[in-house]
Amino acid sequence: MSYSIKTLYYTLQGEGFHTGRPAVFCRFSGCNLWSGLTKDRKKAICNFCDTDFVGTDGLNGGKYPTAESVAEKAYSLWPAETEAIPYAVCTGGEPLLQLDSKLIHAFHKYGFEVGIETNGTLPVPDKLDWVCVSPKEGAEFVAEKGNEIKLVYPQNGLDPSDYEDLDFDHFSLQPLEDPSIQHTTHSTLDYCMNHPQWNLSLQIHKLLNIP
Repeated sequence: MSYSIKTLYYTLQGEGFHTGRPAVFCRFSGCNLWSGLTKDRKKAICNFCDTDFVGTDGLNGGKYPTAESVAEKAYSLWPAETEAIPYAVCTGGEPLLQLDSKLIHAFHKYGFEVGIETNGTLPVPDKLDWVCVSPKEGAEFVAEKGNEIKLVYPQNGLDPSDYEDLDFDHFSLQPLEDPSIQHTTHSTLDYCMNHPQWNLSLQIHKLLNIP
């Protein structure tokens, strides 16, 4: 199968447990919770997404014909003179609409640890090294175990306490970015302080103005 990729780029992970870790981001086109078009935002299941995942016109984006071609391109972006284990983050949109065992194997062939950031509505394949799930209110939720659950907070109808008994190693709460971001940040901070199972996650890539 071919892979439709919005962009492939090298940066630092900007949120969640691995904040600050160098990584190659593989952002797939498409999502099952929103078309990505402004005209459809109000009726989307997830109407607060802040990511452009439409098309294949981003940096190193395109239609990649094979899993090998994706992994090879990703590896070319990793610094050559380093002994650090390369890390690939598969994200979107919703990466599980395209990510399959062939691509995971191809990444591993090039020495990558492979992480995923998913909305949790689709089954997670085996052999991934890091699974970060970010549930969305109103969406089916099937990925009930992984390494990290990362909730955007607050979401109407979604209570962090509903997820505390699931099989995750780390629990992160991230402020909803909207016009009242200062208020939501303080609300998220207060929740984490009062419920110490949850860690605060901030989008530092936006603060640093990096991809």
